[in-house]
Amino acid sequence: MPEKVESHRALWFSSPILHWRFGLLTALVLVGMVVVWSIDGSTVRNIIEAWRYRQDSFSLRSHSHSPNFSLSHHQNFTFASPYSPVSLNLNKTNVTHFDPPIHANITFSEYIEPVFPKNYGNGNSSSGVPDEVEKTPTEHEVVKGHPSWLSSELESNLTSNLLARWLTPGGEPCKDSKTVGISIPVLDGVDLIELSAGDVHEFGFQALDDSGKPRCLGGDFFETDLSGESWKSRPLVKDFSNGSYSISLQVHPDFEGVYNLTMVLLYRHFEGLKFTPWRFVYDRVVRNVAIRFYRSSAQLPELETCKASDFGKDVWCGRWTRHGKNDDCQIGNDGRYRCLAPDFPCKAPWCGGSLGILESNGWVYSTHCSFKMYSAESAWKCLKNRWIFFWGDSNHVDTIRNILNFILDLPEIHSVPRRFDMNFSNPKDPSQSVRITSIFNGHWNETQNYLGLDSLRDEGFQNLLKNYFSEDTIPDTVIMNSGLHDGVHWRNIRAFSGGADYAASFWAGVMMNVRQKGLAWPRVFYRTTVATGGYARSLAFNPNKMEVFNEVFIEKLKKAGVITGVIDNFDMTFPWHFDNRCNDGVHYGRAPAKMKWRDGQIGHQYFVDLMLAHVLLNALCAT
Repeated sequence: MPEKVESHRALWFSSPILHWRFGLLTALVLVGMVVVWSIDGSTVRNIIEAWRYRQDSFSLRSHSHSPNFSLSHHQNFTFASPYSPVSLNLNKTNVTHFDPPIHANITFSEYIEPVFPKNYGNGNSSSGVPDEVEKTPTEHEVVKGHPSWLSSELESNLTSNLLARWLTPGGEPCKDSKTVGISIPVLDGVDLIELSAGDVHEFGFQALDDSGKPRCLGGDFFETDLSGESWKSRPLVKDFSNGSYSISLQVHPDFEGVYNLTMVLLYRHFEGLKFTPWRFVYDRVVRNVAIRFYRSSAQLPELETCKASDFGKDVWCGRWTRHGKNDDCQIGNDGRYRCLAPDFPCKAPWCGGSLGILESNGWVYSTHCSFKMYSAESAWKCLKNRWIFFWGDSNHVDTIRNILNFILDLPEIHSVPRRFDMNFSNPKDPSQSVRITSIFNGHWNETQNYLGLDSLRDEGFQNLLKNYFSEDTIPDTVIMNSGLHDGVHWRNIRAFSGGADYAASFWAGVMMNVRQKGLAWPRVFYRTTVATGGYARSLAFNPNKMEVFNEVFIEKLKKAGVITGVIDNFDMTFPWHFDNRCNDGVHYGRAPAKMKWRDGQIGHQYFVDLMLAHVLLNALCAT
């Protein structure tokens, strides 16, 4: 019997055919395991959601395919039909003006002595980033004496530092743990905290794992919201890459009152940047705190209307403020919310012009500067004989249509296609016209999606773009964007970084050819991608990924010398992204309609994108 065993063993080792079959069988089993692991329920769900997004986006295609696009196939158009403005009869007794309240006998809270938190990292930052980059904050720091507006800027060497942190494996205490909660010593256990308005309050907090122990790695993505009756903003969060963070709060003294601070842990340790982020979404409220901001002696610098130089700021830290409200406002049959009279005035210094035309029931956005609301007359005066070139996703399509409908008095244009080049004229003064070109960059084929910046690998698409900048007359302003389609396409942040390098190099080459022809370099603005909302917060284009993609691409474009300014639509949309009241997940500017919206209500709010339209005009017209 032992001899038979040995003979079988010898036969096995000596037969090359058996070796080949065994290797093939093993390979097939491994491939099958990978396929089964990849196609799970979550993957199927994402494919369905992506298909739904594609169907929504695809409804605005080339005018040759769109039954709703009523223009002919010529490139130049003059709309000269008479325009009759809608007559509004508002009951002004129901309109509330928000003036700064006057309070006396204010009780000031005591100043909290700063307490330094424990440093849970070792001597060197576990992220691979030097410790001297930023110091860990005290548990409560207050900027006193000469208050300034809360601000932020892009980190130096952002992409390389991000990649280093993303690839950090962590030490033994951290490699298998994940954040499930946080500790904010100054805020925890307090029903109502009092803070001075005007000052910047920075609180340190610590990420904790499921056993309550401190985490020693960063990369968590916290959604933050500070909301009061007349204020909405996104408090600034800093990540120190060692499990410790800080959050900074600020409210203008004119808006004293009780606020709610909400912090949501959406993703842990860069998981929102993964190719399949829906498998890792956490989405838990980790802190909800009531805060009373009281009037103090702090005096913030007064906001000024944005100048051309103000758009050189890469990161905006703005806020939405409310300066009027009509409690009886109802949706119109056309889906619009005409809550305040068109001539309802802006309140200085928060905006200029008429606030009523924003159709926001009193809300307006401002940042390190404030924005003018443009009437049709002032907008046409600014845009006369201009050529504006858009390159980006389908949010551009919505914004252009909203500019035409709401600002330039061209309501008969119900939609514009993904790709077009047209002249539009003032119906009241045909001598005033503007040329608008829009090139969709979700795919080199305008009927498809999900290539993003990789669409530039197509030679035909490159030539299409180059042709617009190769004549004697070229666009005077370029507004570019990318992100939503990139979120689906690129497998990781390193791959996107390579695509962003390629795109920046392409546009640098286009602009260099313009200069070599002796022509003036166009003003180029990067319009950051929106903060995707509601259900889309868990998908491939989630806000964590979109914010990082925005920052990486801006860094690449700046390094290549392409852009002259930034329009931070991510910051503008973030306070409204927690649900789908102002968005369908990926668009904030869908046309008004009195019909059931994604959240089940009749109609939707469109003023966030209309605000962007006015911000774009401020950028185009600023001196």
